[in-house]
Amino acid sequence: MKKIRFAFALSALTAVALVGCASHLSGNRATAKLEPTRGNTTSGTVTFVQTGDGVQVSGEVRGLKPDSEHGFHIHEKGDCSSGDGMSTGGHFNPGGKPHGSHGASEHHAGDLPSLKADKYGVAAFSFVARSISVAGPTTDIVGKGLIVHRDPDDYKTQPTGNAGPRLACAVIAAKK
Repeated sequence: MKKIRFAFALSALTAVALVGCASHLSGNRATAKLEPTRGNTTSGTVTFVQTGDGVQVSGEVRGLKPDSEHGFHIHEKGDCSSGDGMSTGGHFNPGGKPHGSHGASEHHAGDLPSLKADKYGVAAFSFVARSISVAGPTTDIVGKGLIVHRDPDDYKTQPTGNAGPRLACAVIAAKK
């Protein structure tokens, strides 16, 4: 009887471990390699991982003004060809919402928290975004643009947040 209980417990534990590993490995992933726009030095790498709660967004951006905030948005087009980042178009907004603060009830899907640079001009970050998805039906960010702006987002000015010129641009790409 003890052997049966032990075998059952071991089987249950193994099943739980396998489900945990499978869900971890099956999370859709995407990356963005931020390159400076013309006349700027801002660059970085951002990773997007689909989780049960949304998308875990993490990364590091360098070449920012020290001790400052910078607007950070997903834009509608994955096109950085213009040199100034303007070819990415406006903020990614499949729901037709007004611009607002990330996490607020009303905001563009592409409205992300502003980046906060340290005294060395580096912003390291990690947060969960619930308004986007990696390979989802309507809020998929793969193939969209990612922009770092010069100024902080005021979360009010429509439709941009008054975040100023675009310092760095990337195209979000699926990662296998």
